[in-house]
Amino acid sequence: MSSPTSAASRPAPLPLIRGRVLVFAAIVLSAFTLRSAVTSISPLFPRIGDELGFGAGVIGVLGMVPTLMFAVFGVAAPAIAVRLGLERTALVAALVTAVGIVTRSYAPETASLVLLSAVALAGMGVGNVVIPPLVKRYFSDRVAVMSTVYICFLQFGTIVPSLTAVPVADAVGWRASLAVWGLAAVAAAVPWFAVGVIDRRTPAPVVPADGPEPESAPPSGPRVAPWRTSLGWGMALMFGMTSLVTYSLFAWLPSLLVEAGVSESAGGVAVGVFSALGLAASLVAPWLATRMVNPFPVAVACAAFFLSGFAGLYFSPGHLTLLWVVLVGAGPTTFPLALTLINLRTRSEKGSSALSGFTQGVGYLVACSGPLLFGALHEATRSWAWSFSFLTGAVVVLLIAARAACRPRVLEDVLAARHTP
Repeated sequence: MSSPTSAASRPAPLPLIRGRVLVFAAIVLSAFTLRSAVTSISPLFPRIGDELGFGAGVIGVLGMVPTLMFAVFGVAAPAIAVRLGLERTALVAALVTAVGIVTRSYAPETASLVLLSAVALAGMGVGNVVIPPLVKRYFSDRVAVMSTVYICFLQFGTIVPSLTAVPVADAVGWRASLAVWGLAAVAAAVPWFAVGVIDRRTPAPVVPADGPEPESAPPSGPRVAPWRTSLGWGMALMFGMTSLVTYSLFAWLPSLLVEAGVSESAGGVAVGVFSALGLAASLVAPWLATRMVNPFPVAVACAAFFLSGFAGLYFSPGHLTLLWVVLVGAGPTTFPLALTLINLRTRSEKGSSALSGFTQGVGYLVACSGPLLFGALHEATRSWAWSFSFLTGAVVVLLIAARAACRPRVLEDVLAARHTP
């Protein structure tokens, strides 16, 4: 399957999935799997901890593992994609995710639960990075629409596991509740396998020795280095602070609410509502990003939502709980904003892959301390005050970084200007 021509050379965009049905299905199904290993387990921490014998310390570690693995494999994913190709990398990522999710449901003790969770999250970490450049490759004429589609399905894959985890565990046990999400990862692998089969059966184009490179050829030219620009660091820290806050709340929101007298089931619902607000943001953020020259005001509004929700969860977690969850759930709109900006702030698939890897690799590395520190501060002080002060500091950094990330410029142009005498 060849890459579509650039938007600049096409008089009008094609219908969304004309000639790209398999890739569309593969991207959608892959996006649906990218958070299931995280949100399917956090509502079950009290139940799993009772059976396997772990407490708050291990919950903090399990909350840190997703961002750590997303960071490590976010950095590694561009190099893997160069060797295997984007499509094969996406296939391998889906298969690794499936193996990790299914095998961890059989974990006999805490260490294997953590290790096998890390395997599943490694596959997801690679998938996180390769989806944006795949959108750039196959849907360069529909970046905003396709960004909305895949981010929405990513959010569906965040919401549904958290809402169903406790009811399914009540019916068939927590192990089956975790294992069922391996099926979604297997489903995502199928269309990527089919795309690979089609690619192998399609003859390569014959190009004269002195002619232009075919558009599907691997990208060439100097290395794209986002870390040399304030745009790259702004993107990484905006993404990282958003993820730090989000994963801290994914890990600790149920426990915080249960401590305040809310039921375990309601804690799971709260995580689902928190995630559902991300779905609404996914419908709005790509649209705003493509229509605002500088979408920094969106980041300012998100910071206000975060801070208002933190205040409510700290001072009155057991009353007006839904309102506080809705407010903090609106804050991570900077997440789909950042994912959309990856393609809007680059000109090429190569630039998109480099910025995606740097943004998500560094961003998740920064974020991985969030759940651990949030919980450690609570354990040390027997209060949530310092935990929420920590998240407030992260929001301040988010705003500073967003100012750099949202400025209207293009990564390749910024790097070219640095090398112009």
